[in-house]
Amino acid sequence: MSAGPLTAVTVLGVLVGLGVPRLARRVATASPPVARAAAPAFGGGVTATAVATGAVVFGGLAGALSAEPVLPVFLALAAVGLVLALVDLACLRLPDPLVGLAALIAGVGLTGAALVAGTPERLLGALGGAAVAGAAHVLVALLPGSRLGFGDVKLAAVLGLPLGWLGWPALWLGLLLPHLLNGVLVLALLATRRVRRDTPLPFGPALLAGAWLATLLA
Repeated sequence: MSAGPLTAVTVLGVLVGLGVPRLARRVATASPPVARAAAPAFGGGVTATAVATGAVVFGGLAGALSAEPVLPVFLALAAVGLVLALVDLACLRLPDPLVGLAALIAGVGLTGAALVAGTPERLLGALGGAAVAGAAHVLVALLPGSRLGFGDVKLAAVLGLPLGWLGWPALWLGLLLPHLLNGVLVLALLATRRVRRDTPLPFGPALLAGAWLATLLA
């Protein structure tokens, strides 16, 4: 992708990042365990982080996927993913409506991209990726002592759609990287005594970051 379109997509990521905290607060407020008065405020530091993250995520996807017909689908998923990550960090929840929206975007968008590119067979890879990612995380969630929630399982299955579209190398990376990232983070937090072994931590951001990195590396 040339510098002009890449810059435009990066600026789009900045604009999305500006809106992410407000959307995340609305979603968090609508979540049953969160009273309106107790909803996270998301101050200026969070907004600045969201803006920077949006720019990096969108710019990275544009550089990796270039002018492929599937790029708008990945960008739309990234926008929803930024909101999901912030909600999970604040409330330890991955709300079903937002995960469902991501599934709808992936399903409809990838179908359209397959028709435009004349590669309907790639949809089989996407469906296979969702099945493998979902099944793998169901098994992990059922392990004794596992802290993986079924919101995480559903998000993993949704992310399996675009990763499966890209191919098996991307899917395997997308399955492995979140657990590596989360493991390193947990060890760092334990070492600095910022959390205890029984402290609940969100896994959605690791799933989303792992899927993004897999897209860039595959």
